[in-house]
Amino acid sequence: MTNATPTPLYSGAAPGQVAADLAQLVDFQARGVPMAELQAMVSACLLPHLMRYDQPQFQSMFNAFPPAEARFGAQVMLDYNQGVTNWQVSPGGATLEELCGRALCRLFGLAAEADATFMYSGTYANQQALYLAIHRYAERQGFDLAQQGIAGFAASERLAVLISADAHFSLKHAIRMLGLGEQSLVLLPVDANRRIDVDALRAIVQELRGARDIVCMVATAGTTITGAVDPIAPMADLCADTGAWLHVDGAYGYAYKLVPAWAPLFHGDDRADSITWDPHKQLAAPIPNSLLFVRQRTDFARMALHSSYFNLPEAVEPNPGLKSPPSTRPMSVLPLVTILRGQGLDWVVADLRAPLLAIRSLADDLKDQPDVELCHRPDTGILCFRLTPAGVRANELDALQRHLYEQVLASGERSISITSLNEQTVLRLVVVSPHTTLADLQETIAALRNVALRKLMT
Repeated sequence: MTNATPTPLYSGAAPGQVAADLAQLVDFQARGVPMAELQAMVSACLLPHLMRYDQPQFQSMFNAFPPAEARFGAQVMLDYNQGVTNWQVSPGGATLEELCGRALCRLFGLAAEADATFMYSGTYANQQALYLAIHRYAERQGFDLAQQGIAGFAASERLAVLISADAHFSLKHAIRMLGLGEQSLVLLPVDANRRIDVDALRAIVQELRGARDIVCMVATAGTTITGAVDPIAPMADLCADTGAWLHVDGAYGYAYKLVPAWAPLFHGDDRADSITWDPHKQLAAPIPNSLLFVRQRTDFARMALHSSYFNLPEAVEPNPGLKSPPSTRPMSVLPLVTILRGQGLDWVVADLRAPLLAIRSLADDLKDQPDVELCHRPDTGILCFRLTPAGVRANELDALQRHLYEQVLASGERSISITSLNEQTVLRLVVVSPHTTLADLQETIAALRNVALRKLMT
């Protein structure tokens, strides 16, 4: 079953060697080089060190090569180099972004009043969502956050944002950038399947009443650690009770709502005040390609800034730039449109379903194997586990997982990752490509066992 010589994912070179190879590319000189020579230089110096996301043994992160439909849209985007902030700079681009945002709201079954905007990344989408949450809370306190900032709160240290212990680190970045500090974050316990523990959440909310001001709760729809989908509907109930903003960070997992058998995991998403989604993950749209949805399109008004020549207040044409900070933004919408229109939803859903089934099948295959310890049952396309061969003491298992990871990565032949769960080092497989099969994943397990065997024999 195991392929002894898989296509290398990258050169396997150490950082020093990569830097040495790339040095001539940044040796900027007065005279340029002919295009043919430039192409040869890039091919020789850079391409061997780029990761081959298109290979089935890439099983560590959320990247993928864009399909033909996406490349077509990206080429048009590159050829025309449109800024799509508003009608003045691109009538077609601005209008397409507006139309696509609302079409996506319908596709995901969001409310008629919902809207969306394209962002540079899920990190910035999460940051803007938290800003909108704090802004709304400030309005309820009787002041304009845009004018007075955090200083407008009588006791800003009381502000609390509740997130999963497994939430993405971008939420910490957001809190820092917004000036609240990490002390405003309240980390929520997770259950055995790494979802927010609803009973624990209810108890924490009760404890915080009167002592803290709960501004926002964040449900992660596909954590980047294990792919777990937090219980959105019960969190929506709690937000309705406390008046908190509900944000869903679906950067990784939200696309899987389009797969009918997985859609129930996302129940309650239509009640979220905002949702982050990254089409550059499962749909392989070229980066940057992220979105922020809001339940009420009027919520975007909190972001609007006008000028005397740009985004004029009296303008009636589409101006996506009023919804988020960048005053220059690429036509990221087009590759996503060409994917969805070119492939069709049936094709897209089939491609989304494939990695989910592959990971679920791997979990079923491994659950009774004596040298494997599963860390959770996968909600989406991520599986965390530990290899526990006979003869390895419990206090040596963390070191063994790290050794397995380092040896596999150094080979350049396949890519896995590691993380920490319950203070233990665990191995992590991620599948986003529909071309990575159960057999490919089983080959990775076999490769890990071979590395472990060699380690035990030394």
